Amino acid sequence: MIKKTNRINLVEQVANQIEQLIKSEHWKVGDRLPPEMELMEQFGVSRNTLREAIRALVHAGLLETKQGSGTVVHSTNALEAALKRYVKKSELMEILDVRLALEKQAAQLASDNRTEADLLKLEGYIQESQQAVKNNDYESLIELDIRFHQAVVSSSNNQLLIDLYEPLVEIIYSFVQDLMKMNVPYKYEEELHIELFKAIRNQDKVAAAAYVENYMEILRQEIVEMIEEKQQHE
Repeated sequence: MIKKTNRINLVEQVANQIEQLIKSEHWKVGDRLPPEMELMEQFGVSRNTLREAIRALVHAGLLETKQGSGTVVHSTNALEAALKRYVKKSELMEILDVRLALEKQAAQLASDNRTEADLLKLEGYIQESQQAVKNNDYESLIELDIRFHQAVVSSSNNQLLIDLYEPLVEIIYSFVQDLMKMNVPYKYEEELHIELFKAIRNQDKVAAAAYVENYMEILRQEIVEMIEEKQQHE
């Protein structure tokens, strides 16, 4: 599984091998890397070469060095790690703008590329969401809503779009929770997205895009209200 290196750029080779081992889930997120001596022997490199490779992957966001815990896997790919770092620094409105762009494109692509399996998954989330509303189980509704959006993006069948959207999920979840905690009216029935499902099922790209634009505009207004409400209490 781990191959000994034999070319000039040993640091890059070791870094690439470690990255591939992470992507293949040989080491999963949260796992601690083996001791330094063990890795040096497995890769057939010096301590300096190994440390430089690890340092490069820490900088890329794939690995994280924790005091007392050694080096642990932080992310499965460099793109996701970079996007997560950027998202954390972004303003909420900027994130919403990016979400609109990605979800609008995803809805249009999903209208073209969705499969019967995709439709069954989307419909299943809607049905579970309806039941959550009846049970006043709004925590479950939030999770189901996020899964629905992810399923729409997945139905686009565009891997880069899927990778770009993934770092936003945690931010979106946190945002909706904040809305619930405020006195801002939250329209749970609008989280069922039945009309978006119908547009995707009917392969109506125009209707799918229009739905996302309208939904995001409503969301934008709710964010403004939430921010104003917070400012009044500060």
